Amino acid sequence: MVVKVYGPSYASPKRVIALFIEKGIEFEVVDVDVFKAENRNPDYLKLQPFGVLPVIQDGDYTLYESRAIMRFYAEKYKSQGTELLGKTIEERGVIEQWLEVEGHNYQPPLYDLIVELLFGPKMGKTPDEKRIKEDEEKLVRVLDVYEERLSKTKYLAGGSFSLADLSHLPFTQYLVTSLEKEYLIRDRKHVSAWWDDISNRPAWKKVLQLYPPPF
Repeated sequence: MVVKVYGPSYASPKRVIALFIEKGIEFEVVDVDVFKAENRNPDYLKLQPFGVLPVIQDGDYTLYESRAIMRFYAEKYKSQGTELLGKTIEERGVIEQWLEVEGHNYQPPLYDLIVELLFGPKMGKTPDEKRIKEDEEKLVRVLDVYEERLSKTKYLAGGSFSLADLSHLPFTQYLVTSLEKEYLIRDRKHVSAWWDDISNRPAWKKVLQLYPPPF
């Protein structure tokens, strides 16, 4: 059964697509244009009542929230493709810890920067410079924690690439390209080496080649 992934151009769906490529899971994409409010169409809201991307359809099975989708398929196809959940329950615990860090500490200020500097202007809104400054300061504090962690381990959860690292790819891609804030990565030796490693994975390069971001 081919899995349908909605909204391939945007950041969060790219998490799912990257995982599918890492795991060798067959999928097809369904375009959803947020700027045309296609995520608010009644048919889409039947699948994702909050109008957020992504959502997947796997036969009769529907699931939304990108990290939930990643966890589900990494577990379902655990023995296939790249191991992303760890080999022991202890390794799994650390992976889950850093997934939570990404979701609660890393993405929120970065997402706000994307809204203020990219989405907002496209909708005619003037960027809030005070909020931009505050969000960048929050992100700097998180990256300082990452620098300390990555001075001791190659990847966030230990010695192997995992969901914890993969989950950072789409939004960090915006940070170093469209937002023109690559210096936040490059100013930190170990974060910079980690980013070079994970962003050069063949699966991620294929995602960007097939589904370039909308801006």
